[in-house]
Amino acid sequence: MKNCAESGSLTELAAGFSARDIETMLGSWEFQAREDQWPPACAQSGLPWTVWLVMGGRGAGKTRTGAEWVRGVALGLPGYSHAPVGRIALVGETAADVRDVMIEGVSGILAIHARDERPLWEPSRRRLAWPNGAMAQAFSAEDPESLRGPQFECAWLDELAKWRHAEATFDMLQFGLRLGKHPRQVVTTTPRPAPLLKRLLADPKVAVSRAATSANAAHLAGDFLQRIVTRYAGTRLGRQELDGEMVDERADALWTRDMLEQCRRDQAPPLRRIVVAIDPPASSHARADACGIIAAGIDAAGHVHVLEDASLAAARPARWARVAVALYHRHEADDMVAEVNQGGEMVAAVIGEADAKVPVRQVRATRGKYLRAAPVAQLYEQGRVHHIGAFPALEDEMCAFGPAGLDNGRSPDRLDALVWAITALALAIQPGEPKVRRV
Repeated sequence: MKNCAESGSLTELAAGFSARDIETMLGSWEFQAREDQWPPACAQSGLPWTVWLVMGGRGAGKTRTGAEWVRGVALGLPGYSHAPVGRIALVGETAADVRDVMIEGVSGILAIHARDERPLWEPSRRRLAWPNGAMAQAFSAEDPESLRGPQFECAWLDELAKWRHAEATFDMLQFGLRLGKHPRQVVTTTPRPAPLLKRLLADPKVAVSRAATSANAAHLAGDFLQRIVTRYAGTRLGRQELDGEMVDERADALWTRDMLEQCRRDQAPPLRRIVVAIDPPASSHARADACGIIAAGIDAAGHVHVLEDASLAAARPARWARVAVALYHRHEADDMVAEVNQGGEMVAAVIGEADAKVPVRQVRATRGKYLRAAPVAQLYEQGRVHHIGAFPALEDEMCAFGPAGLDNGRSPDRLDALVWAITALALAIQPGEPKVRRV
């Protein structure tokens, strides 16, 4: 835009075009496509990619991306292929999905072609034939053996994470991608923790593009995002279906995603006691552990309600102390629980500097993190702990925490603070007379 302005103006630039020409240009994919919808130049390794993995939320434009890629390679368009590709495979979850979404859908292959370049769809033969001789054949992931025999230069695989026979179908396709100088394939999918998808993400030769549903807001119904985001933001379903995140859990974790979804509530009942728990870091270095800060309360029935996760990345003691004190006052907590294994008297001292009136109960860990967390996880299994809203970062730690700690080897600081808060509320004797208040 800057160069256009320097040479004159956009008005002068457009002067040579008719209104119809301008409308056509603005409606073209070259003007509409986002950066994540364009084929990457190369994979992360610097080598030409063989797999382009397009992950995104629902309505993020994945189908349009796949359809435009097929159009681009079939017609030999710049940025897609140096010459038209003669043989293309279209693979969907079912035969109906290939037909209704990939080919005949609103953003499917037929819809995005101009009339004079549109391929002929032959349902009985399950194939598309372009005027230039290019051909695309439709396959269902329900029948991996149907891919035994045919050969291709390119392929579009849609919603791979949902395929029932993902491994077998993908493997059969790889044997068939043997034509041309550089066979390649595009995978468009909403992420799920499927083994095949995990392997593709871990492969440095796979080019990856990501997009959330919100990136395509201009092409969605006006109230869709507001309505859906209000209901699902931060939940496992929302992170997967809206944000396009891979939401995973480990088999030996103390918590599961299903367990956390079942414990979610919109608001807390009257609470008789509230605490703020802190798991302070050993240092404030940039690579130091985070400071876990969790507010939780217990009701008259003995159910614990997790109210807020105010944890911080590596921060100086004065900062996390101010955040913890602010959380204490915001929820009108009864006291503060702080682990002192790392800092000893320093923890109580920095909190006192932030607000000397805040009571601090110092606790010391005498058992390992897993042993301390196990009784808390049991309360979740019994339905006695509830999350008021969603806490994505905390819940990621919970579902990645097993006997050997977190998968990434980091300290589970948010989880530690959660364990201290719930232990203080439901698994230990409480001092003083509790108050009753609404949250």
